[in-house]
Amino acid sequence: MLNYDLRSYLPSAEELPDSDDTPVDNELQELIPGLLKAILLILWSERMDWFFGIDMGVYYDPDKPAIVPDAFLSLGVERVYDEQLRPSYVLWEEHIVPQLVLEVVSQTYRKEYTTKLEQYEALGVLYYVIYSSHRRRKPRLEVHKLVNGKYELQSGNPVWLPEIGLGIGCERGNYSGVMREWLYWYDEEGKRYPTPKEQIQQQVQQVQHEAQRAEKLAQKLRELGIDPDSLI
Repeated sequence: MLNYDLRSYLPSAEELPDSDDTPVDNELQELIPGLLKAILLILWSERMDWFFGIDMGVYYDPDKPAIVPDAFLSLGVERVYDEQLRPSYVLWEEHIVPQLVLEVVSQTYRKEYTTKLEQYEALGVLYYVIYSSHRRRKPRLEVHKLVNGKYELQSGNPVWLPEIGLGIGCERGNYSGVMREWLYWYDEEGKRYPTPKEQIQQQVQQVQHEAQRAEKLAQKLRELGIDPDSLI
């Protein structure tokens, strides 16, 4: 793991570029992280000790360009520290290395399985997640865990991440009107957490179910000669 020089003259997040200005070449690089963040915003709505960055520069050395993963998750940091939000993630200000980094492999290979793996390993990122929808013979989802300074490929789908308190995995579903394989968060028993749309649908169904129960009870009271409105 790298050591950071915390001298006061180091540039702040506001003074550094917020990304590497490299455009994504696959819409999945935006949608997949966006879905994961949308689920977290509901799941951890009461928590303010986490940050999920998408296509944001992570600065680890003031003399080197930022690393810009497709997404990363940090725990133990302020979710929001002012109304301008974070322009970038600067390690000598945050003091916490992201616990999880996600790379979505596009048609333009960016060395996700080699150079980037080595970079995140050296940086001390606990979990490095790689997803490639183009793979046929190898797993499309890989979760690497840092053990004694080296990454070890984890087995299973989903993979439980005890230090984070979530599992991550992939399965087919519908998001943004697209039916395909997506990445989701899971609980320790392997149950998938619902998307925002699914949560709304579940709440609507619950309200409808309660309304039906209330109507059945009212009908039973009428059969007994009791006006349910008189009980209000």
